[in-house]
Amino acid sequence: MAQLCVLTVFLFLGTALSTNEVARMVAVSENTMTVQTMEKVFARSEQAHTRSMAAITKGMSLPKAVDVLGKSDMNTPELAQATNLALAGVKANLRTPGKGYSGIEGARKLLNDMIYESMTKYDEEIAKCTEYYSQQCAAMEACRGKIAAANYIAANSRALILDAQATINKCEVDIPVTKQELKQHNLKCEHELKQMNDRLKIVEGDIEVMTMILEMTDCDKKLLQMKKFSLLHCENQCTKKSFLAFEHDGLQKKVSQLQSAVSRKLMKDTFADLLDGVSSMQSSLSFTFDQSPIANKTVFNNPPMPRTEVPVNPCTDPDQGAPSAADKAAAKCTIKKSPQCYKLQERFLLIQAGIMDEKNQLETDIDAMERNCEETKEALESQIQQDEDMLAEAQTKLAGATEKEANAGEVARSTNEENTQLNADLVKQMKSCSGNYINFETELCALKKIRGELYKMKGSGHSAFFQDCEVSKWGPEECSKKCKGGEQKLTRSVLTHPNGGAKCLPLEAERSCNNQPCPVDCQVEPWSGWSKCSAECGGGVQQRLKEVKLAMKFGGNPCGETSESVACNTQACEADCELGPWTRWSMCSKDCDGGTQKREKFIQVPALGAGACAGPWDIKRLEYKKCAMHSCELHDTLHPLACNRSLDVVLLIDGSGSLGKTGWAAEIKAAQTFVDAFTDSGKANMAVILFSGPPTWSGVKKCVGNSAEKVDMEEDCRIKTVTHFTEDMKKVKQLITGLEWPQGSTLTSLALMSAKAEMMNGRKGTTPVVVVLTDGRPLSYGNTYLAAHALRKVARLMWVPITKFAPLGFIKMVASRRWQENIVQVNDFEKLDKGRVEVVTHIIADMCPDLKPVAMEFPMDEGPAASME
Repeated sequence: MAQLCVLTVFLFLGTALSTNEVARMVAVSENTMTVQTMEKVFARSEQAHTRSMAAITKGMSLPKAVDVLGKSDMNTPELAQATNLALAGVKANLRTPGKGYSGIEGARKLLNDMIYESMTKYDEEIAKCTEYYSQQCAAMEACRGKIAAANYIAANSRALILDAQATINKCEVDIPVTKQELKQHNLKCEHELKQMNDRLKIVEGDIEVMTMILEMTDCDKKLLQMKKFSLLHCENQCTKKSFLAFEHDGLQKKVSQLQSAVSRKLMKDTFADLLDGVSSMQSSLSFTFDQSPIANKTVFNNPPMPRTEVPVNPCTDPDQGAPSAADKAAAKCTIKKSPQCYKLQERFLLIQAGIMDEKNQLETDIDAMERNCEETKEALESQIQQDEDMLAEAQTKLAGATEKEANAGEVARSTNEENTQLNADLVKQMKSCSGNYINFETELCALKKIRGELYKMKGSGHSAFFQDCEVSKWGPEECSKKCKGGEQKLTRSVLTHPNGGAKCLPLEAERSCNNQPCPVDCQVEPWSGWSKCSAECGGGVQQRLKEVKLAMKFGGNPCGETSESVACNTQACEADCELGPWTRWSMCSKDCDGGTQKREKFIQVPALGAGACAGPWDIKRLEYKKCAMHSCELHDTLHPLACNRSLDVVLLIDGSGSLGKTGWAAEIKAAQTFVDAFTDSGKANMAVILFSGPPTWSGVKKCVGNSAEKVDMEEDCRIKTVTHFTEDMKKVKQLITGLEWPQGSTLTSLALMSAKAEMMNGRKGTTPVVVVLTDGRPLSYGNTYLAAHALRKVARLMWVPITKFAPLGFIKMVASRRWQENIVQVNDFEKLDKGRVEVVTHIIADMCPDLKPVAMEFPMDEGPAASME
């Protein structure tokens, strides 16, 4: 725009400036665009003035000079006399001067005064035009700066608008998606919780039924006459499915009320051992069906196509698979006429405990499901609320940025109109100044022409030579301000004093200076928050912006960066974890009887998203190989392998009624043999706990329920601490020998917790071990699982399950890892009795290697280092 100002004025100076001069000034203006340069251009330099005067003088004749002065505002009677004198002198070649202004000397003085006046006006016109130009260009520079700032604000507002629009668009997509996800989540949770609660109601109903059954079969109350009771195992001829039936109508009615699949399976599995005899008896039974007689048919050469025989309908049993009256009378499916009451009720207690486990598990699952559903619901609702807040904020920002952009555009538009008007005014004024310059120069040329003609006339007593006063260029002093208009004093000196010519112009003046606006530094708001990542994974972008409060103008400090972008969620959407190399093989876990060495891999880079990663006990991360594959050397076949390690051992002996007399006797002998392995070492401490449980449901509820009565563990729950930790193995063996068979249920969970309490009396620095001798399933799987895992935090837990009905799968879950070296399985009590030395040797080989016990060696990420699991 500054260049436009200069070129515009140059066009109007064409009559006074040559083409080369204009080109030179354009070049100057292109190289230096300052207001000071412009002022120099329009200050009408001496060279430009000289060239202009020479051009005008060359074409200036006396009549033309007279005509020019006659048309100017300088035309006065005195000037008319002087011009007439000059004209008369030319025509008549006068030799005698007149008087007054009609005299040559008077005319000369008049013309010198008029030349001085014209030079003064010319000087003032230059000062006025340059002052106007300086102020006008400063105003136009302010307009340009204001327009540029408005455009910058508009551009910044546009960035804010685009950012807000992007956020709005993302929120408008995310909110419905999340709301739909929340809706589906709520429906899924409602459906699953309803199913689980329905199952819970069924299980609770079965618990009520089993409670009635337990009351009916309570041996102490004798509500059910057991001599009239028979247990039948029959098969539905139509479905070929076997089922249990009780001959007692009241009991059978209650059993038939059991609804859940868990209850029915428990009923069948719990009485499985009692039905072996039934199965063998039923194998001898024969069931015959009527057969159609075989007809002798003629054999044709071309027999018809074979037809599919229609199967005989087997579902003709009037009792629909239930025992018939004849069956009951013959009692072919009866186990015994009068089974032992407590043994029967133990089965019912196991069924009740199993149903209770299912109820507890369901309640745990429901609670976990409700918490998970609520947490997920809260997370989704929080996400929706955040997105809605972000949407509202973005909409507010969009409105503000849109308004700001509109305001900036209006400011730029109105300022541009103002600048256009200023430019028009400048062009108009410069045209006027250019005309005035030429007019004043023409007047000067005319006055000097007339003065020159007068000097050519003789007889005036004055020579034809004259010298006007000449002054130097203005020398500016320092401006009072650096911007926004200051005052500046100008001075110049006399170069040539007048000699018959016009006197000197003023040597001092004042003008405004530095009219350009002062620099304005940019002002910005703090960084906005980061936007939502454009992608959940796989690489997205987050952006934040600075809103410009005040744009930089007139060479102020710029705003710098007003937007920043960073990569986010660069992780792969799905990536499997990365495992390190295999460690070295560990030392063998046992000295004999077959041990293992292990090596493992640790996680170096965790899995991402839904990426897979093998667990710490997965074969991809944990490998075992066999070692010490040789039998332990025994001194004789009557004594087991001796243990010479410093151990704190708690021996748990099962005394439930399901053992039978033979099983109880075999278990006691095995316990005595186990104690023999530590008799000569003098390094072990041993405690013994005999556990069983109440034979009735009411007693069980007292031990495991919220009983307000004081509970005696030995009297009420049949959990007896035979001896606390002691080094006297002979005493321990004597105490085991004197034990009586409690013949109750199997409260394994209470026994395990009693062992955990006993560990508080153990020695510091020794290895704690718990060994459980048991013949079958615990009364409660759930409680036993929790108790076992609590015990495994402080001790190694080993199991010796006896008989094929022992729940080996469950025992593997609750034994210390690695279960292969913490479980010694015995198929039946006969093998336990005859091979007890071998069984105990297996236990000692697992428990007492000279090397570090395997139970202490775990993968690094399995749990706390102090855990015994």
